[in-house]
Amino acid sequence: MFHEERKSKILDSLSKYGKVKVCDLSKCYEVSEVTIRRDLQELEQDELIKRVHGGAILNDNIKFEPTFLEKIDKFYDEKESIGMIAASMISDGDTVAIDAGTTTLSIAKHITAKNITVLTNSVDVAYELAKKRDVEVIVTGGTLRWETRAMVGPVADNTIKNFKVDKSFIGTNGICINSGLTTPNIIEANTKREMIKIAKQTIVVCDHTKFGSVSFAKIVDLDSVDIIITDNQMSDKLLESFEKKDIKIIMSK
Repeated sequence: MFHEERKSKILDSLSKYGKVKVCDLSKCYEVSEVTIRRDLQELEQDELIKRVHGGAILNDNIKFEPTFLEKIDKFYDEKESIGMIAASMISDGDTVAIDAGTTTLSIAKHITAKNITVLTNSVDVAYELAKKRDVEVIVTGGTLRWETRAMVGPVADNTIKNFKVDKSFIGTNGICINSGLTTPNIIEANTKREMIKIAKQTIVVCDHTKFGSVSFAKIVDLDSVDIIITDNQMSDKLLESFEKKDIKIIMSK
C-alpha cells in the first residue's frame, strides 16, 4: 500500500470511529509503529488530526459541530461506561437535570434509582426515561436544534429557572483548564449554563477526546464543576494537571 493511500485510509477510520490506535494501525497495514507515528505526524502537521497518547483523533475546528447522529456510535463503549458511573450517583428520591447529548443519553439508559424526578432538554433522554415507571420526567420545551436534538433558547431557559435540582449532568464539546467548558453554539451554551445554575452539584460527562479542546461558546469556568466523569484513556500528565486545580475526576475502568 502506498504512503498516501495509507494516510487516506487512516482518515477514513477516524471519520468512522472517532479515534485510532497506533498498535491497531500497525497490525492492520502490516507496517511498523514507527511508520504509523510518522503518518500521524504528517497528518497532524496538515492540521487534519490531533495526536493523543497511543493514537490520534480528528482535529475538529472550534466552530465545527458534529451532529447527534454522527456522534451516537463514536466511543460507544466509553460512553456506556461513563453513563453507568453517572447513573450510579443518582439516589432514590433525587431530583436531577440531564443535558442533551449522546453521553448523557447513556446515563438515562442506566438509571436504576426509584422515585426520582428528571428535568431534561433532550427528546432522546425523555423517550428513554419514559420506559421507566419510577421516573417522573419534565421536558423543558424550547427550540429543537436538529444538530444536537437539544431543546434550547428562551423557552427552555425560562423553564429551567423555575426548578432546583440535586444534581445536573452536563455534556460538553470541550474542557480546558484555562477556557473551562465550551460548546460550538452560543444558544446551547446558555441553556447548559442555566442547568448548572439550578444544581447543588454539577457533574460533567465526556470522553477523553474533549480534554484540551476549546469550542466557540463558553459555558462556565471549571470552578462551577464539582465532578468530571470520563473514560480510562486520560494520560497521567493531563490527569495530574487537573488534580492540581482541585478538580475531581472519576475515570471508568
